[in-house]
Amino acid sequence: MTLLKHYIGRQPVVPLLAIAAILALWSDAALAHAVTLGDKGYIQEITGTKIIPFLYLGAKHMVTGYDHILFLFGVIFFLYGMKNIAIYVSLFAIGHSTTMLAGVWFNFGINSYIIDAIIGFSVVYKALDNLGAFQKWFGVQPNTKMATLIFGFLHGFGLASKIIDYNISSDGLLANLLAFNVGVEVGQLMALAAILLVMNRWRATPSFARQAYGANVLMMTAGFALMGFQIVGYVIT
Repeated sequence: MTLLKHYIGRQPVVPLLAIAAILALWSDAALAHAVTLGDKGYIQEITGTKIIPFLYLGAKHMVTGYDHILFLFGVIFFLYGMKNIAIYVSLFAIGHSTTMLAGVWFNFGINSYIIDAIIGFSVVYKALDNLGAFQKWFGVQPNTKMATLIFGFLHGFGLASKIIDYNISSDGLLANLLAFNVGVEVGQLMALAAILLVMNRWRATPSFARQAYGANVLMMTAGFALMGFQIVGYVIT
């Protein structure tokens, strides 16, 4: 199903997406994949295995990571069956977990501005995919599962790069990283549950088909804004 079959509705887009878009448009670019100052200091100073704190930090990162949430929102936008939703969310989780763990463990990161710009692009890509743009422009439909996995890898590199910048202690590193990753997945499930709750109610309304086009255009705009913030930050630093 593509949004090209529908028309732009005059009714307002659901509050959840509007709030997410506003956050993406007006938040400081440095906040993408960032950790609060207090959490940053804790990560830099802590040594030894600290399972519970890193579980909390991982969950907090995902729940407050608007770029993650926007992409996840786009991924499940037209997924109705729980089996399909589970497959796509699992692919994103596998990609995200792999590069986050490997990136920190092997001390391999990507410039934070560049990777966050790419993550902004992932939001644009998914919105265009939902709009059926690739089929219309190029006559082909990219493999959506593969795209979700690849962008999962890129989202993971975003966090890995940030953690590397904070010089996390090697004492207890593996256990702490695993705990952080579990926390990220818990946070992802929490965000997913909230998104599905709103989406299911929204889809049941007669206005969904009319509003869906505008929602994805708004999401695409937010993705472009994220990209722009990061590109400007890269140029001026």
